[in-house]
Amino acid sequence: MANKLARRCKDEVLIEELLDKLSSEGLQSDERFAESFIHHSLNKGQGPNKITQELRQRGIEQMLVEQYLESESIDWMSLAEEVRVKKYGENAPSDYQNKAKQSRFLYSRGFSSEQISQLLK
Repeated sequence: MANKLARRCKDEVLIEELLDKLSSEGLQSDERFAESFIHHSLNKGQGPNKITQELRQRGIEQMLVEQYLESESIDWMSLAEEVRVKKYGENAPSDYQNKAKQSRFLYSRGFSSEQISQLLK
């Protein structure tokens, strides 16, 4: 939120005061934002790497991101399989070219290389 405000107002002290006031009144919360963003990203079929990267770009602390990703008890393998099946169908890739194509797709969605290699065995 600070980045968005900084585009319109150059007074950093005013921005900090405003953010502190919103936070103390419970109107702005990094925890609520992170939780909501993670749920939204999971529904879009995004993996842990992409979710982490996008939250970090939005200024959410790494510790908070890890806390929410671990507390959700998310089955990343099931999500990766669901995303793969939705895009490519039930059949597993039969040749190297299709396997590489699906692997690149899953990697772009934010799944780790370990998750992808386990999925596409």
